Amino acid sequence: MTDVAKMQKEAAAKWFAELRDRICTEFERLEQELAGTHAELAPGRVKKRDWQRPTVDGTPGGGGTMGLIHGRVFEKAGVNISTVFGEFSPEFQKQVPGAAKDPRFWASGISLVVHPRSPLVPAVHMNTRHIRTTKAWFGGGMDLTPALPDAADTRDFHEAAKRVCDAHDPAYHARFKQWCDEYFHLKHRNEPRGIGGIFFDDLQGQDAESWNRHFAFVRDVGLAFLEVYPRLVRRQMNKPWSEAQRHQQLVKRGRYVEFNLLYDRGTKFGLMTGGNTEAILMSLPPLAAWP
Repeated sequence: MTDVAKMQKEAAAKWFAELRDRICTEFERLEQELAGTHAELAPGRVKKRDWQRPTVDGTPGGGGTMGLIHGRVFEKAGVNISTVFGEFSPEFQKQVPGAAKDPRFWASGISLVVHPRSPLVPAVHMNTRHIRTTKAWFGGGMDLTPALPDAADTRDFHEAAKRVCDAHDPAYHARFKQWCDEYFHLKHRNEPRGIGGIFFDDLQGQDAESWNRHFAFVRDVGLAFLEVYPRLVRRQMNKPWSEAQRHQQLVKRGRYVEFNLLYDRGTKFGLMTGGNTEAILMSLPPLAAWP
């Protein structure tokens, strides 16, 4: 491994940890600010738990940290980071760019899923990652899954996604928005998971210029999320809601479960690379319903 590759990996892993800390701080601030339904409950705090990837023949495989909130605004919110390395299994080598030539890999990233208590506050997913085999690339995105779609929330979320894309490449937004719509689609129901956002993968380039450009975009996606999502939460979290709306939320969560267990690439990647099962399935809601 070259010194440049080492520095790039360290920079990416450091950023994902920094972003995690900033998001967790903001989520705890939101927990403190609640004045509506469930304000009588104690504000939630992030509880962190480290985990280690199982070793192979005594060789360490990295690990990560789960960060979970069970609070009065966030019924369940997970903000996880991980940095893992090792070798892909023979059947998985064919599915990952660059792994057929050499099965060794390194991957680092942040993964976030929020399931709010209020059915008026939209659920959200955001993740960004850097993966290296014989190739190096970035991927990630952010998408919103409201139980009860709100026009202002939808507008603001898409505008935030467009701004961050346009700041880096005018062609990004249309491409990544379509990719998101196509990826987060429940094929067996022929319906979208939510209102979309952006999804991207395979932003490749190991030369310094390409790597720096893609890394800057990935950082700004994280910052765009940190700016827009808390704004949506504050807009909705103190409004009253009904049990009928809560039931709609639980049914929508059921759709979320279906997608993550049937189609989600991150879930499959984590399980097939020996990741922590609890961290991988952190995205599942604490309660869900099927009509």
